[in-house]
Amino acid sequence: MGAEESTGGHTGDATGKSGNAADGGGVCAKTGGTGASADPGPPTPRTALVAALMLSMGLVALDSSIVSTAVPQIVGDLGGFSVFSWLFAGYLLAITVTLPVYGKLSDTLGRKPVLIFGITLFLVGSLLCALAWNMAALIAFRLVQGLGGGALQGTVQTLAADLYPLEQRPRIQARMSSVWAASAVAGPALGGFLAAYADWRWIFLVNLPLGGLALWLLARHLAEPARSAGRRGPIDWAGALGVFACGGLLLFALVQGGVAWPWLSAPSLGLLAASAVLAAVVVRIERRAAEPILPGWVWRRRTIAAVNLAFGALGLLMVAPMVFVPTYAQSVLGLGPVSAGLVMSAMTLSWPVSAALSQHVYRRIGFRNSAAVGISLAAVILFSFTLLPYPARPWQPTLIMLLLGAALGLFQLPLLIGVQSTVGWSERGTTTASVLFCRQVGQSMGAALLGAVANATIAARLARAPMPGLPDHLDGVSKALDRPGLLPQAAADYLREAVAAAVNHIFLGATAAAVASLLVLLFVAPRRFPILEEQPRD
Repeated sequence: MGAEESTGGHTGDATGKSGNAADGGGVCAKTGGTGASADPGPPTPRTALVAALMLSMGLVALDSSIVSTAVPQIVGDLGGFSVFSWLFAGYLLAITVTLPVYGKLSDTLGRKPVLIFGITLFLVGSLLCALAWNMAALIAFRLVQGLGGGALQGTVQTLAADLYPLEQRPRIQARMSSVWAASAVAGPALGGFLAAYADWRWIFLVNLPLGGLALWLLARHLAEPARSAGRRGPIDWAGALGVFACGGLLLFALVQGGVAWPWLSAPSLGLLAASAVLAAVVVRIERRAAEPILPGWVWRRRTIAAVNLAFGALGLLMVAPMVFVPTYAQSVLGLGPVSAGLVMSAMTLSWPVSAALSQHVYRRIGFRNSAAVGISLAAVILFSFTLLPYPARPWQPTLIMLLLGAALGLFQLPLLIGVQSTVGWSERGTTTASVLFCRQVGQSMGAALLGAVANATIAARLARAPMPGLPDHLDGVSKALDRPGLLPQAAADYLREAVAAAVNHIFLGATAAAVASLLVLLFVAPRRFPILEEQPRD
């Protein structure tokens, strides 16, 4: 538990120097058009370059929230109500399965070409979404957006670590977190405004000027030292295709299982079996590849493996506040959609503040211990949700979300900064992508597992309902909650209590995920992360 691992470089504690220029890499801001600096220390990036990173991250963050409020207008125009959920599931799937591919490509080809390609593809997808003629076309073009978004989400985080030394990384990472917080609040409002007073197609067109500005700033201000072809090595295209296919099948099975078909049905079992076969094929390909997309060292090194597992648990527990709290606020507390969104968004307001302040904690007690404190607090806060009275007052879950964001900010940022600082430039993209990939997979698994728990709880309550008038199947629950006046008062109250019980069970599952993450930190992660000392660029 307390042993340190070796990563092939000098090690230190949480206050040591970072190796953001190790392995011959390095990124800097252009200075007067002269290209990369020859100074050994990491240069301070220009404000314009930081703005480009924030704009790039903003494209992904805003798109995750702006579309949801325009769904009624989109369905009313294009139809396809039965499949509109794939506007989100397909987008998330495309981002998830491409994260490890882009991470390896950024280590092989450099951050700049991967990021520029990702922004360009995202903007092409946005334009195509605005031109969509039916729901099938819109879903396909959302997949194109997601294929670009995978490059943005991982490469921006990697590039932020390249640009800043260890002691300054909390500043840029806190800014990245603030982008997500601002998007969580502004996205639904902007989406609703455009859908109501302009046209839903503008929610995609607004990406074009933002992305265009980001492209121009990156092209003008970001410089990377040229890397020789001999140092790059061959690109593992077979592994990339295998990872994409295997991840796509697995996530498709998790998204559709229990929704489109039962978990033990032939489609679910067939997809899970096919993904297992593809996983074995990918392992075989990657073992033979000279430069594998998913190298084995991301699981052989204790620090990276522990952070991957911890972030997987984080993704799982995040399903509770992000997916089920808005439902709880509307169905149980009787709040409107906007007010329900504000209850959940309290978490996104405290998260970046806590993340920015976390450096004062991990510099004293280390990365692992800081994260352990954060996830311990998160476990207590998640469990406290199950102790809320029925019916709760709106301020009570809002306060819990505020505290949860503060705890998770103390958990996530030290782990991300710590694991990025244990590797050199040529491994940082792969490492960052593996961490984010595990979080996305954990979120998909959480949606499937916790959704099954919620359905089972509500179905059991309906089966033993003491009064008539309740829906006889789960599909009728949402319709009944949307129009509670159509139910007898006793039946409506019973249904609300059933939903409250289901959400309580969800938060118990999220608490278990937080405890599992804590155990990983205590028994898998090294007590002190092996930080690489800063090395000169060649």
